[in-house]
Amino acid sequence: ETRMTAQSIVAERYTVTLEQAAALILACPDNKYFLQGEPGIGKSSIIKMLKERTGYRTAYIDCPNMDLGDIAMPVIDHETKTTRYYPNAAFQLQHGEPVIFMYDEFTKAAQPVQNMLHPSLEVHNPRLGDVSLPAGSRVFLTGNLDSDGVGDSLLAHTKMRLTVLEVSKPDSEQWLQWASGAGIDPAVMAWVYRNPHALASYRDGDQDGNPFIFHPNKVQGAVVTPRTLELGSNIVRARENFDAQALQAALVGTIGAAAAGSLAAFIAHQDSLPPYEQIIKHPDTTNVPEEPGALSVLVFGAIERLKHRDEVTALLKYFGRADVEWQSIFNVTLARHKAKSPLAFSCKAFADWVAKNQDLL
Repeated sequence: ETRMTAQSIVAERYTVTLEQAAALILACPDNKYFLQGEPGIGKSSIIKMLKERTGYRTAYIDCPNMDLGDIAMPVIDHETKTTRYYPNAAFQLQHGEPVIFMYDEFTKAAQPVQNMLHPSLEVHNPRLGDVSLPAGSRVFLTGNLDSDGVGDSLLAHTKMRLTVLEVSKPDSEQWLQWASGAGIDPAVMAWVYRNPHALASYRDGDQDGNPFIFHPNKVQGAVVTPRTLELGSNIVRARENFDAQALQAALVGTIGAAAAGSLAAFIAHQDSLPPYEQIIKHPDTTNVPEEPGALSVLVFGAIERLKHRDEVTALLKYFGRADVEWQSIFNVTLARHKAKSPLAFSCKAFADWVAKNQDLL
């Protein structure tokens, strides 16, 4: 029998995904959450998820760039000869409706700003200035890990009012599942599929030689994160509007030199692949590349181009001529795609494949 010692419990890392963090915030509105995680992993995107699920107004508060006057201002009440604090309109309290408050990078804010926001973190009667937060409102903070070394600071008495959650960095599989429905360029998705270590964490261990990721103990420029991959995708998708030198320079400045050089090979693959229209018209005879990099670009690109149910049958025939690995990658990615999966499941051959391979989904 294995016994867990106190030391092993301390060493254990308990993390949540972005989805799990959103679920906790929605389920327990009286708790105020502090979401910690590495830079660029998408912590601030949770506010969009919460808005979509509640329909509430949102207040995105950029804490490091705020001064006291950006939060609330004193107003004189001449009748009572007192002053009151009126919150800034950015906090959306003027509507008297529940609000989702995100104090982004709270731990990088000046201490007077943190102090001014502190009453809104109270369990009982949370308020901003003299205005109570509407019932049902949610408050959460974001910040980086202490080990990231990027200047985060949170006082102990503040932390005691919060539920602290470490948000895990999405791995390549989790990121690809999101990217397949988020308009990310196929070449970028293919590159991540072939280089899953690009989304590793420096906390995973054995990552000192990983040239793509953030290392707090190294002097670095741009690195690969979920955020920078999305920015890099914008550049790759628009590459017809500028030359190769500009593309390379922009990618170096977005995801770093090592990743930019590696991604360039996948972009070259994409520009030399058989046209999508040719694959759909002639799935039995169109050339199927053998090189894994080219096939990965082709798989993710085909899913993004898919628009009609009839095309699913043609793509199944075409990728059916590739190795079994690529057939599975195509089918699994398509089955998980929020927008395209309904087209796929209306195709009997695809539905039959999924029924036989439920363990892969």
